[in-house]
Amino acid sequence: MSDSWLNKVNWTHDGLVPVIAQDKDSGTVLMVAWMNRDALKRTVESGEAVYWSRSRKKLWHKGEESGHVQKVHEIRLDCDEDVILLRVEQIGGIACHTGRNNCFFQKLEGQNWVSMEPVLKDPAEIYRAAHASIQNGDGA
Repeated sequence: MSDSWLNKVNWTHDGLVPVIAQDKDSGTVLMVAWMNRDALKRTVESGEAVYWSRSRKKLWHKGEESGHVQKVHEIRLDCDEDVILLRVEQIGGIACHTGRNNCFFQKLEGQNWVSMEPVLKDPAEIYRAAHASIQNGDGA
């Protein structure tokens, strides 16, 4: 398969594009991340979300440590061709590294940010279990 479809995306000067992950059923915006060409290509090939970690400077298969993968059902490109929308099934119901369903759990009320979403699972438990499974050779 030709990779020419990747050329339609208006990548930033550093080769990235912002990506919105949205729950395919509820429409809830789960998170925003970044992709480079390789991440988008791998997402299409695998059917699971693969992002580019700007802080770690490497590809990041969503759920590689937590098990909370995102099964991609649809990929859309916005009208300016500079933002990607992934409509996903969030495995485990947790998209945020804080243990919440989504990353947009803080709401501005007056001049204060208030947490509106409960922690579904303690992040220390999510990542401790993942690290133990990796150390035991059970995969990520």
